Amino acid sequence: MIPKLIKEKIFLKDGKYIKIETGQLAKQADGSVIIRMGNTILLATVVISKEEKEGVNFLPLTIDYREKYSAIGKIPGGYLKREGRPTEEEIMTMRLIDRVLRPIFPKKLYKDIQIMISLLSYEKNILPDVLAGLAASSALYISEIPFKEPVSIVRIIRVNNSFVLNPGIEQLKNSRFELIIGGSNSSILMIEGEMKEISELELLKAIKYAHKHIKYQISAQKRLRKKMKLKNKTISKKKEYNNFFPEKIIQVIKYNITKIYNKFYNKKKRTYKLETLLKKLKNKMHKYSDNEIKYYFNELKKKIILDLMFKTKKRLDGRNWNKIRDIWCKVDLLPGVHGSALFTRGETQALSTITLGSSSDVKKIDSVMEQSVMEQSVMEQAQQKFYLHYNFPPFSTGEIRIIRGISRREIGHGNLAQRALKNILPSNNPYTIRIVADVLESNGSSSMATVCASTLALMDAGIPIIRPVAGIAMGLIINQSTGEKIVLSDILGEEDSWGDMDFKIAGTKLGITACQMDVKVEGLNNEILAKILLKAKIGRLFILSKMLKTIPKPRIFLKPHAPKIYAFTIPKSFIGAVIGHGGKKITDIQHETNTSIFIEEKNNLGRIEIIGKKNEEIKKAVRVIKSLIFIPKIGNIYKARVKSIKEFGVFIEISKGVESLLHISEINFNKLDRLEDFLKIGDIILVKYLGVDNKNGKMRFSNKSLNNT
Repeated sequence: MIPKLIKEKIFLKDGKYIKIETGQLAKQADGSVIIRMGNTILLATVVISKEEKEGVNFLPLTIDYREKYSAIGKIPGGYLKREGRPTEEEIMTMRLIDRVLRPIFPKKLYKDIQIMISLLSYEKNILPDVLAGLAASSALYISEIPFKEPVSIVRIIRVNNSFVLNPGIEQLKNSRFELIIGGSNSSILMIEGEMKEISELELLKAIKYAHKHIKYQISAQKRLRKKMKLKNKTISKKKEYNNFFPEKIIQVIKYNITKIYNKFYNKKKRTYKLETLLKKLKNKMHKYSDNEIKYYFNELKKKIILDLMFKTKKRLDGRNWNKIRDIWCKVDLLPGVHGSALFTRGETQALSTITLGSSSDVKKIDSVMEQSVMEQSVMEQAQQKFYLHYNFPPFSTGEIRIIRGISRREIGHGNLAQRALKNILPSNNPYTIRIVADVLESNGSSSMATVCASTLALMDAGIPIIRPVAGIAMGLIINQSTGEKIVLSDILGEEDSWGDMDFKIAGTKLGITACQMDVKVEGLNNEILAKILLKAKIGRLFILSKMLKTIPKPRIFLKPHAPKIYAFTIPKSFIGAVIGHGGKKITDIQHETNTSIFIEEKNNLGRIEIIGKKNEEIKKAVRVIKSLIFIPKIGNIYKARVKSIKEFGVFIEISKGVESLLHISEINFNKLDRLEDFLKIGDIILVKYLGVDNKNGKMRFSNKSLNNT
């Protein structure tokens, strides 16, 4: 017997709709749903462990999102012929979903939760990453897992002054911004976006519009649960620290933390003092586990420090709410690289290096979804001419950690910095640009320090960027007793951890180029967001002014050891003439001029890229190539040398290395029995250019039309 299918629909503004279905697939999971939009179909499942995980003081939530190659009728490349480790694009989707779900779980939930989302079918113009967020929330909401309320995620752009939700690829290409926004019924919880210097007001309008449609998707999830006749969820309240620690111990902790706070120590010393206090506490409370003691100590520590901040109007390092930490920068640090810069803000420091390459150095992305950014088609082999790699080594926070490849955090932070910078590169940039950003010190927003360091490095390398970009991380602290809200500029690591929001905003003096926001509490409204964005703009402009004192504008010339690139186009029909038989001609040119030459067919033209160390050598290569190219004008008469004679006509050389067939029908009005009686190899004749043959794309010449005249 086929199980009953329970379903719900979400109707969209453009007439399309999303279906949520449950009841037939993966029924042994604690919750499972199918999401359908057009021919894009995803399956989401959720399972929770029976027992709590030992030795953790955080929610052990795992999000796994995978795109199956079968979804587009494609067999994976490589030797194994099966899906391997997740791509960067899949990891970015996992992070998006994690960031919107994590705030709505109970704080003291230590059971393993695994959410798995699979792309089963894909329709090119319906992007699945935001649908994966809806799928994950729906699967959770119809389960009995402790979970405050449903959430959802939407993508929003603006085309022709109108907002478009969950757009297709073609619409993405024409938008000034791309925002992915997640939220609950009452609040925005997550924002991720890339923009082309948009205003703060435009960003606020987009957020407000997106939230309205997030609520529609949440209502559909509630209707689905109601159709399943499930009871409302109940979440037990966690024990408070004052029910765990005796009053005497609470007073001792308050005294010591207040003493540490009033000294305004640096991060390393403050951390040491607090860890020493925790160690003493563990020695006194033997009957409780270290995990329990640490959890309640951290809860109490957070309450004490936040109360002190509201009372004294001072932060952990002694700053007021708006002050930005001391900044110093350097460029041209590393003589062997093509561009380098160091950016230091307080106890956060990033070193960025630039490497300039040719089109052969582009980053190729081979996955089901490829890349869904504004300028890139999804189902084609995506190629990135600009990419940024972010490294966060353990020594940057004074820790020891085994390095096991690139973390999801490093991929996410690198992607944010890359998106902040990509739209300020010149459109005619011939280089493939790789930035490597190494965080040398970290105490708050190393990703925004990376944006600043990388901007300076690009300028040091001589890349004529449109405008410099700076980044700042904003925070929010809410007094749960009074409701008072404090907006913090340039947050510390602890302020990010204990605070209620982390909002990273990067941009130029004209507007925002990228942002990322995570919220831990509900109730974030447009009024607070407007205040945060205004303060962020003031801080961003201040940081930019500091950066531009180090290097006010991009260098006019590249570094002496950086490769020089000259690119130009030729008619497609001349590609063969430049390459030569078996590639001999282009090989000889490279050897003769000490350059590297790349040729590709693009937009029905031949694009030639010449790379060399010296401008003189590049110019010589250009001269040689252009001497091989003959671009005749229709109706003009040219001298041609007879190269060979065939039964159907003669091959003539119009210019050095440029040959064409002069067909027998275009040689003479009279019938010719033997062409050898009329022409000989080496003869010079006059020919008239008739244009390109529409059938084969080859040049057509005539001799008989001249004889007639």
